[in-house]
Amino acid sequence: MSKYDIIILGSGPGGYVTAIRASQLGFKTAIVEKESLGGVCLNWGCIPTKALLKSAQVFEYLKHAEDYGLKVEGADKDFDAVVKRSRGVAEGMSKGVQFLMKKNKIDVIEGFGKLKPGKKVDVDGTEYSADNIIIATGARSRELPSLPQDGKKIIGYREAMTLKEQPKKMIVVGSGAIGCEFGSFYNAMGTEVTIVEYMPNIVPVEDEEVSKQFERSLKKAGINIMTGSSVESVDTSGEGVVATVKTKKGEEKLEADIVLSAVGIKTNIEGIGLEDVGIITDKDKVIVNDWYQTNMPGYYAIGDVTPGPALAHVASAEGIICVEKLAGMHVEKLDYGNIPGCTYASPEIASVGMTEKQAKEAGYELKIGKFPFSASGKASAAGNKDGFVKVIFDAKYGEWLGCHMIGAGVTDMIAEAVLGRKLETTGHEVLKAVHPHPTMSEAVMEAVAAAYDEVIHL
Repeated sequence: MSKYDIIILGSGPGGYVTAIRASQLGFKTAIVEKESLGGVCLNWGCIPTKALLKSAQVFEYLKHAEDYGLKVEGADKDFDAVVKRSRGVAEGMSKGVQFLMKKNKIDVIEGFGKLKPGKKVDVDGTEYSADNIIIATGARSRELPSLPQDGKKIIGYREAMTLKEQPKKMIVVGSGAIGCEFGSFYNAMGTEVTIVEYMPNIVPVEDEEVSKQFERSLKKAGINIMTGSSVESVDTSGEGVVATVKTKKGEEKLEADIVLSAVGIKTNIEGIGLEDVGIITDKDKVIVNDWYQTNMPGYYAIGDVTPGPALAHVASAEGIICVEKLAGMHVEKLDYGNIPGCTYASPEIASVGMTEKQAKEAGYELKIGKFPFSASGKASAAGNKDGFVKVIFDAKYGEWLGCHMIGAGVTDMIAEAVLGRKLETTGHEVLKAVHPHPTMSEAVMEAVAAAYDEVIHL
């Protein structure tokens, strides 16, 4: 039986990052993967969706070339080629993880891993043992009873990435990041898209002003939005689908070629031996302490299977903290109040910290600043004037409570706010940090200036 210091179950952005950090710290490490290295994120999630969205963005540029004083004759798309490019990007990234495993001398064990008592893992009949086992099995598309996925007419994100032909009409159920990103992509490609959201606002976790601006932008792009609505049933007996949607005004029938279910995720904790080992779960999540230890010594869990936010960067951070603690390093527990969230639709959304509503409910007296991209020279030059940056500060001590952005490229800008909050930066420190001009990122400084009545360009 092979013996390791650490065995990790799952090679997504939680698992493979954890494996590399463990190896760097001198642990003899193995990783178990039943499918492709990189997990959902690299193969079916974060990375290939961004490739699809980039193709959509380029297509939009072609269609609006005249806005930039250019002429493009007969701009058209090849849907198969767009999908093929996305798969190529994913395959390249997965091969990159293979290289990193070899470089860091990590053993990759292919197959389905099942936990055993006594700190053992069974992989398709072969047993391996370790001093520490880390569960990083991630999650998959959640199914609603009213929306059983058949992979053809009612699909999840995997099928949405590799459709053989582009649908003429699509219903997207759920307006979180996954639903809005696919809705944005298919709309740009020419599909008639309807997004159905149960909550009163789309992207319901975002600041209300961002949600409202996003809804306006999506409607302007031609996407139909139905908030406060739910899909009660879907009839797939005909050529396409007929969805029965319950709205505030009563029931409506919607016809489409396909329904994309994007109503959240379901953790991959079935059949991996949690019960055999005696590991406690609650509400579909593995319960862990601040250092990701389960109730059973030697067994740890990180990423989507634990109660924190189901985000790739969170899984990576948790895994690094977990193995650094095992190595005896002095580590800080993860600050879940300072995790950035990003939606890569068109326009993009990025946010960190409290929304205005949350800050008011927490009892803070606020200084709020907003800077619209319509006043940004770089945004005007780029033809991307939709959106704004909004900052929220505690009026008493100047603490940066939240930052919310919507617009082109804002997912690449939010790190300034994350770092600023981590370093306990005040509004005046942001103001006195010279921002380059003309850039989209100077809108952060301008929004802070607006909060403190020092704004120049409004």
